[in-house]
Amino acid sequence: MGGLSRAAGLGADLVDLNTVTEFAPATGTTWRDGDAWLGGGTFLFSQPQPGVTRLLDLDAFGWTPIAADADGVAIAATCTFAVLARWQPPHSAHAPFAVLARQCCHALLGSFKVHNVATVGGNLCLSLPAGPMASLASALDGVVLLRGADDERRGMPAADFVTGDADNALRPGELLTHVWLPAASLSARTAFRQLSLSPVGRSAVLVIGRRDRTGETVVSVTAATPRPVCLRFASPPTPAEAVGALGEREYLDDVHGSAAWRAAMTRRLIAEVLSELAP
Repeated sequence: MGGLSRAAGLGADLVDLNTVTEFAPATGTTWRDGDAWLGGGTFLFSQPQPGVTRLLDLDAFGWTPIAADADGVAIAATCTFAVLARWQPPHSAHAPFAVLARQCCHALLGSFKVHNVATVGGNLCLSLPAGPMASLASALDGVVLLRGADDERRGMPAADFVTGDADNALRPGELLTHVWLPAASLSARTAFRQLSLSPVGRSAVLVIGRRDRTGETVVSVTAATPRPVCLRFASPPTPAEAVGALGEREYLDDVHGSAAWRAAMTRRLIAEVLSELAP
């Protein structure tokens, strides 16, 4: 099923992209001004896109949604939230990752229709602070794999990919193809906390703690801050040590939560995840 017809299943909230004159497979196509990569289309079709004249369908690549081996897991940009949430790991050591992946997928505010088409790559590239795929990838030392318009390939830490509210490190015409998660992170113990101002509201604070077998601890903070914040400790920290390492941060201040409230809740959730991960 092509990208346009999948997106059309979202219902009456779709916007007519009346500037689009062409729809083409993304394979074998040279990027040009006015192009837009089409994955699930949950954002692309949600508001006017006056500068878009051609849609390039990423389904043409035929990527395997999730590929796992002893070295780690590769998640394709076109993998949907529904597929990721249902995934059962072939290696028992990856079971902690599967649980965390489901928790992050459920953190996205949306109906089952949205989850059936919204993609991992789209959520990362939209780069909204509440995007749970940035939370998942940064907490697990993920690497995003990028392909340029000239077929140049590069990778970068997922924690560095999102640079601000709706900003990221993508270059013009560049495409995020996969997220790579290393095996060492997939078998680590994790703790997940998320808060919203309302029971079904957008994430205002999302904290993930990870503790490896060596005792190394990573605390990832998203949704409360414009970009992911990752705190790393060689040995298990106390909550006071972790909050001290957090330091003075810029917190978002909007209808989903004030900066002061987000800061206080971030400190509280850090303490909770560290308590859950305590040896």
